[in-house]
Amino acid sequence: MSPELVLCAALDAQRARLPVSEAELASFLRRHGPALTRQLAEALPRPRWSGVEEAEIPAPPDARPDTAALLPLGDYDRILVGFSGGKDSVACALWIADQLRAEGLDPAERLELWHHRVDGAPDEPPLLDWPCTEGYCVALAAELGLPLYQSWREGGFLREMGRDGTPTAPVTFETPSGRRTVGGSGPAGTRRLFPQVSGDLSVRWCSAYLKIMVGATAITNDPRFAQDARVLMVTGERRQESAGRARYAQTEEHRASAPSKGRVVHHHRPILGWTEGRVWGLLRRHGVVPHPCYWLGFGRASCETCIFSQASEWATLHSLHPERVAQLSALEAWTGKTIHRARSIPAQVAQGESFAPAGPWGEFWRRQALVRFTAPTRVRPEGWTLPPGAFHKTSGPT
Repeated sequence: MSPELVLCAALDAQRARLPVSEAELASFLRRHGPALTRQLAEALPRPRWSGVEEAEIPAPPDARPDTAALLPLGDYDRILVGFSGGKDSVACALWIADQLRAEGLDPAERLELWHHRVDGAPDEPPLLDWPCTEGYCVALAAELGLPLYQSWREGGFLREMGRDGTPTAPVTFETPSGRRTVGGSGPAGTRRLFPQVSGDLSVRWCSAYLKIMVGATAITNDPRFAQDARVLMVTGERRQESAGRARYAQTEEHRASAPSKGRVVHHHRPILGWTEGRVWGLLRRHGVVPHPCYWLGFGRASCETCIFSQASEWATLHSLHPERVAQLSALEAWTGKTIHRARSIPAQVAQGESFAPAGPWGEFWRRQALVRFTAPTRVRPEGWTLPPGAFHKTSGPT
């Protein structure tokens, strides 16, 4: 067990009781540190994985063919990694950084992490995303020495869902020279419906309108990429996740490409054929502490209240964060439609069984996920531990 995490958990547990001085904290740790270490260590899950490198998963016969040839990484002016904070996006960032170093290039000069905020601007209260996600992404980017730029559709999920005779909101994105806002003058339209649990992005609009289109808008309107630019967009889909993702191409021409302007944008999925075990292996080699949701038992670090959530996940969320579940239930009542085709959120909570961890370790990660992220983002590889959510089969995009 990582001593860095033990210390952080001990400090967090004491601060949760009452405000104390640093001297009082030091005294607390001297008296209770050994007992806390034993208690937390006993609460840790035992690894269920051998750590052996696994073979690449081949593309199925009906996979989409590549529509672009990947250039040597050093030939791209910028490499942009779609960075959700989940294990797969983290693995993409680590892998690309490793490849750049192998080519004798400094990742900090060429590689950027792009995080799309589904709930809107940083001052918007979270509705779908984990409260800790921004803090985790910012902290890990700083630890890796990589620039992080955020982007969002104004008003986020709630404004897009509530559209009633109004255009889709503008997109705001960060650049090295500051924020830029574009769009918002398109045709009026009405939505007032949750995204559908589907692989079709025309009805699963959260992915399309809050992530994919936001990223494309940012690339198209970033002055750095206006013309004569070579850009690589990297995302972390894997064939093992679903039959639909198994058919994805590995390298494609990106929608933001504009040959007439000399802007070449490729979309590459470097870990498409990786198994989950190989992803965890890369995080372990780099000592990266996974997103707090994995420590709460979740198998994916998508939105906290993802539309793909199953009964057990809703039950777990209800035990951890009942206020958030109530918000989504109220939205179901407002639209007159449920997220699940047959059951409301309360019905799914009643049907499911919570897998939330108990004890001081579970409480520590609950606070990290829902109150304020303060944990280390990297530890020594020999102290790295597989989180409870690893290999936990949960729902996700098809």
